[in-house]
Amino acid sequence: MKRFLIALQFLTIVPLKIKGRIKDEDFGRALVYFPVIGLLIGLLLSLEVWILAFLPHMVTAALVLLTSIVITGGIHLDGFADTCDAFYGPNTKKRILEIMRDSRIGSIGAIGIALLLVLKFSLIVSIRRETLWKSLIMMTVFARYAQVFACSISDYARIEGKARPFIKYASYTDNVAGAIFTFTIFVLLAFMKGAVLFILVFIPVFIFTEIIKKRIDGMTGDTIGAISEIAEISVLFFALLWNI
Repeated sequence: MKRFLIALQFLTIVPLKIKGRIKDEDFGRALVYFPVIGLLIGLLLSLEVWILAFLPHMVTAALVLLTSIVITGGIHLDGFADTCDAFYGPNTKKRILEIMRDSRIGSIGAIGIALLLVLKFSLIVSIRRETLWKSLIMMTVFARYAQVFACSISDYARIEGKARPFIKYASYTDNVAGAIFTFTIFVLLAFMKGAVLFILVFIPVFIFTEIIKKRIDGMTGDTIGAISEIAEISVLFFALLWNI
Protein backbone atom coordinates (compact mmCIF):
# COMPACT_ATOMS: atom_id res chain seq x y z
CA MET A 1 0.00 0.00 0.00
CA LYS A 2 2.88 2.37 0.78
CA ARG A 3 4.29 2.04 -2.73
CA PHE A 4 0.87 2.60 -4.28
CA LEU A 5 0.52 5.80 -2.25
CA ILE A 6 3.99 6.90 -3.36
CA ALA A 7 2.93 6.48 -6.98
CA LEU A 8 -0.32 8.35 -6.35
CA GLN A 9 1.49 11.16 -4.56
CA PHE A 10 4.13 11.48 -7.28
CA LEU A 11 1.77 11.42 -10.27
CA THR A 12 -1.11 13.52 -8.93
CA ILE A 13 -1.81 16.48 -6.70
CA VAL A 14 -3.84 14.34 -4.28
CA PRO A 15 -2.72 15.43 -0.78
CA LEU A 16 -1.31 12.42 1.01
CA LYS A 17 0.63 11.83 4.18
CA ILE A 18 2.48 8.54 3.98
CA LYS A 19 3.25 7.00 7.35
CA GLY A 20 6.50 5.26 8.15
CA ARG A 21 9.96 5.54 6.72
CA ILE A 22 10.26 5.59 2.95
CA LYS A 23 13.36 3.94 1.51
CA ASP A 24 14.87 4.81 -1.86
CA GLU A 25 13.95 1.34 -3.04
CA ASP A 26 10.27 2.08 -2.38
CA PHE A 27 10.31 4.75 -5.09
CA GLY A 28 11.62 2.36 -7.71
CA ARG A 29 9.22 -0.39 -6.73
CA ALA A 30 6.33 2.10 -6.82
CA LEU A 31 6.70 2.16 -10.60
CA VAL A 32 4.62 -1.00 -10.92
CA TYR A 33 1.61 1.05 -9.79
CA PHE A 34 2.12 3.86 -12.33
CA PRO A 35 -0.22 2.36 -14.97
CA VAL A 36 -2.83 1.79 -12.25
CA ILE A 37 -2.68 5.47 -11.33
CA GLY A 38 -2.96 6.21 -15.04
CA LEU A 39 -6.14 4.13 -15.12
CA LEU A 40 -7.62 6.11 -12.23
CA ILE A 41 -6.81 9.39 -13.99
CA GLY A 42 -8.28 8.08 -17.22
CA LEU A 43 -11.49 7.03 -15.50
CA LEU A 44 -11.79 10.50 -14.01
CA LEU A 45 -11.38 12.13 -17.42
CA SER A 46 -13.84 9.68 -18.96
CA LEU A 47 -16.42 10.47 -16.28
CA GLU A 48 -15.94 14.15 -17.06
CA VAL A 49 -16.66 13.50 -20.75
CA TRP A 50 -20.02 11.92 -19.88
CA ILE A 51 -20.95 14.49 -17.25
CA LEU A 52 -20.27 17.34 -19.69
CA ALA A 53 -22.20 15.70 -22.54
CA PHE A 54 -24.59 18.67 -22.60
CA LEU A 55 -21.75 21.00 -23.67
CA PRO A 56 -20.35 21.44 -27.19
CA HIS A 57 -17.63 18.88 -27.89
CA MET A 58 -14.98 21.56 -28.25
CA VAL A 59 -15.73 22.94 -24.79
CA THR A 60 -15.67 19.45 -23.30
CA ALA A 61 -12.29 18.77 -24.94
CA ALA A 62 -10.85 21.97 -23.49
CA LEU A 63 -12.09 21.16 -19.99
CA VAL A 64 -10.81 17.59 -20.19
CA LEU A 65 -7.39 18.87 -21.22
CA LEU A 66 -7.45 21.38 -18.36
CA THR A 67 -8.38 18.66 -15.86
CA SER A 68 -5.58 16.41 -17.09
CA ILE A 69 -3.10 19.20 -16.43
CA VAL A 70 -4.51 20.18 -13.04
CA ILE A 71 -4.72 16.63 -11.65
CA THR A 72 -1.03 16.04 -12.44
CA GLY A 73 0.15 19.48 -11.42
CA GLY A 74 1.58 19.94 -14.91
CA ILE A 75 4.68 18.01 -13.86
CA HIS A 76 5.09 16.27 -17.21
CA LEU A 77 4.54 19.46 -19.18
CA ASP A 78 7.31 21.08 -17.18
CA GLY A 79 9.61 18.18 -18.00
CA PHE A 80 8.67 18.43 -21.68
CA ALA A 81 9.46 22.15 -21.75
CA ASP A 82 12.85 21.66 -20.08
CA THR A 83 13.65 18.82 -22.46
CA CYS A 84 12.80 21.01 -25.47
CA ASP A 85 15.08 23.77 -24.19
CA ALA A 86 17.93 21.41 -23.42
CA PHE A 87 17.86 19.20 -26.50
CA TYR A 88 17.39 21.98 -29.02
CA GLY A 89 20.62 22.43 -30.91
CA PRO A 90 23.95 20.55 -30.72
CA ASN A 91 24.42 20.88 -26.95
CA THR A 92 26.84 18.64 -25.08
CA LYS A 93 25.64 16.30 -22.35
CA LYS A 94 26.98 18.66 -19.69
CA ARG A 95 25.18 21.63 -21.23
CA ILE A 96 21.93 19.68 -21.64
CA LEU A 97 21.92 18.73 -17.97
CA GLU A 98 22.70 22.31 -16.96
CA ILE A 99 19.79 23.67 -18.96
CA MET A 100 17.39 21.13 -17.47
CA ARG A 101 18.53 22.18 -13.99
CA ASP A 102 17.43 25.75 -14.70
CA SER A 103 13.94 26.32 -13.31
CA ARG A 104 13.24 28.98 -15.93
CA ILE A 105 11.52 28.04 -19.18
CA GLY A 106 13.25 29.27 -22.33
CA SER A 107 11.69 30.32 -25.61
CA ILE A 108 11.99 26.86 -27.17
CA GLY A 109 10.37 25.28 -24.11
CA ALA A 110 7.48 27.77 -24.23
CA ILE A 111 6.98 27.13 -27.94
CA GLY A 112 7.15 23.39 -27.30
CA ILE A 113 4.42 23.52 -24.62
CA ALA A 114 2.20 25.73 -26.80
CA LEU A 115 2.48 23.41 -29.80
CA LEU A 116 1.99 20.33 -27.63
CA LEU A 117 -1.20 21.67 -26.05
CA VAL A 118 -2.59 22.83 -29.40
CA LEU A 119 -1.91 19.40 -30.88
CA LYS A 120 -3.34 17.57 -27.87
CA PHE A 121 -6.48 19.71 -27.87
CA SER A 122 -6.91 19.24 -31.63
CA LEU A 123 -6.66 15.48 -31.27
CA ILE A 124 -9.08 15.31 -28.33
CA VAL A 125 -11.69 17.47 -30.05
CA SER A 126 -11.32 15.44 -33.28
CA ILE A 127 -12.09 12.10 -31.62
CA ARG A 128 -15.79 11.26 -31.52
CA ARG A 129 -17.39 11.85 -28.12
CA GLU A 130 -18.76 8.30 -28.17
CA THR A 131 -15.28 6.78 -28.22
CA LEU A 132 -13.26 9.56 -26.59
CA TRP A 133 -13.52 7.98 -23.16
CA LYS A 134 -11.69 4.88 -24.40
CA SER A 135 -8.89 6.95 -25.91
CA LEU A 136 -8.47 8.94 -22.71
CA ILE A 137 -8.11 5.81 -20.60
CA MET A 138 -5.60 4.26 -22.99
CA MET A 139 -3.75 7.57 -23.16
CA THR A 140 -3.31 7.96 -19.41
CA VAL A 141 -2.47 4.30 -18.77
CA PHE A 142 0.07 4.05 -21.58
CA ALA A 143 1.74 7.36 -20.69
CA ARG A 144 2.40 6.11 -17.14
CA TYR A 145 3.62 2.77 -18.44
CA ALA A 146 5.97 4.64 -20.78
CA GLN A 147 7.60 6.13 -17.68
CA VAL A 148 8.07 2.65 -16.22
CA PHE A 149 9.60 1.47 -19.49
CA ALA A 150 11.99 4.42 -19.72
CA CYS A 151 13.14 3.99 -16.12
CA SER A 152 13.63 0.24 -16.39
CA ILE A 153 15.93 0.35 -19.43
CA SER A 154 17.97 3.41 -18.50
CA ASP A 155 20.62 4.67 -16.14
CA TYR A 156 20.28 7.95 -14.30
CA ALA A 157 22.08 10.66 -16.25
CA ARG A 158 23.11 12.61 -13.15
CA ILE A 159 24.95 11.69 -9.98
CA GLU A 160 22.06 12.77 -7.76
CA GLY A 161 18.51 13.93 -8.28
CA LYS A 162 14.86 13.37 -7.36
CA ALA A 163 14.29 10.80 -10.11
CA ARG A 164 17.39 8.77 -9.28
CA PRO A 165 15.67 6.25 -6.92
CA PHE A 166 12.96 5.55 -9.49
CA ILE A 167 15.52 4.69 -12.16
CA LYS A 168 18.04 2.97 -9.91
CA TYR A 169 15.51 0.58 -8.41
CA ALA A 170 13.32 0.09 -11.47
CA SER A 171 13.08 -3.61 -12.26
CA TYR A 172 12.55 -5.70 -15.36
CA THR A 173 9.70 -7.48 -13.58
CA ASP A 174 7.84 -4.23 -12.96
CA ASN A 175 8.31 -3.27 -16.61
CA VAL A 176 6.82 -6.57 -17.78
CA ALA A 177 3.94 -6.30 -15.30
CA GLY A 178 3.23 -2.75 -16.46
CA ALA A 179 3.31 -3.83 -20.10
CA ILE A 180 0.90 -6.71 -19.48
CA PHE A 181 -1.49 -4.48 -17.51
CA THR A 182 -1.42 -1.77 -20.18
CA PHE A 183 -1.80 -4.22 -23.05
CA THR A 184 -4.76 -5.81 -21.29
CA ILE A 185 -6.48 -2.44 -20.90
CA PHE A 186 -5.98 -1.75 -24.62
CA VAL A 187 -7.44 -5.11 -25.60
CA LEU A 188 -10.41 -4.81 -23.25
CA LEU A 189 -11.27 -1.38 -24.64
CA ALA A 190 -10.57 -1.90 -28.34
CA PHE A 191 -10.09 -5.65 -28.86
CA MET A 192 -7.69 -6.47 -31.74
CA LYS A 193 -7.42 -2.82 -32.70
CA GLY A 194 -6.24 -2.18 -29.16
CA ALA A 195 -3.54 -4.82 -29.44
CA VAL A 196 -2.21 -3.27 -32.64
CA LEU A 197 -2.56 0.22 -31.19
CA PHE A 198 -0.33 -0.76 -28.27
CA ILE A 199 2.43 -1.76 -30.69
CA LEU A 200 2.02 1.38 -32.79
CA VAL A 201 2.21 3.81 -29.87
CA PHE A 202 5.14 1.95 -28.37
CA ILE A 203 7.32 2.67 -31.43
CA PRO A 204 7.63 6.50 -31.03
CA VAL A 205 8.16 6.11 -27.28
CA PHE A 206 10.96 3.60 -27.85
CA ILE A 207 12.62 5.80 -30.49
CA PHE A 208 12.37 8.93 -28.34
CA THR A 209 13.77 7.06 -25.34
CA GLU A 210 16.75 5.83 -27.36
CA ILE A 211 17.46 9.32 -28.70
CA ILE A 212 17.56 10.71 -25.17
CA LYS A 213 19.81 7.92 -23.92
CA LYS A 214 22.20 8.50 -26.81
CA ARG A 215 22.46 12.22 -26.04
CA ILE A 216 22.89 12.10 -22.26
CA ASP A 217 23.64 8.45 -21.48
CA GLY A 218 20.47 7.95 -19.47
CA MET A 219 17.34 9.61 -18.14
CA THR A 220 16.40 12.48 -15.87
CA GLY A 221 13.09 13.41 -14.30
CA ASP A 222 12.51 15.96 -17.07
CA THR A 223 13.07 13.51 -19.91
CA ILE A 224 10.76 10.98 -18.27
CA GLY A 225 8.08 13.67 -18.18
CA ALA A 226 8.72 14.42 -21.85
CA ILE A 227 8.37 10.73 -22.71
CA SER A 228 5.02 10.69 -20.92
CA GLU A 229 3.79 13.59 -23.05
CA ILE A 230 5.01 11.95 -26.27
CA ALA A 231 3.17 8.78 -25.21
CA GLU A 232 -0.10 10.66 -24.71
CA ILE A 233 0.14 12.37 -28.09
CA SER A 234 0.93 9.05 -29.76
CA VAL A 235 -2.15 7.33 -28.33
CA LEU A 236 -4.47 10.17 -29.30
CA PHE A 237 -2.99 10.42 -32.80
CA PHE A 238 -3.22 6.74 -33.67
CA ALA A 239 -6.61 6.38 -31.99
CA LEU A 240 -7.91 9.18 -34.23
CA LEU A 241 -6.16 7.81 -37.31
CA TRP A 242 -7.62 4.36 -36.80
CA ASN A 243 -11.01 5.57 -35.59
CA ILE A 244 -10.87 3.74 -32.29
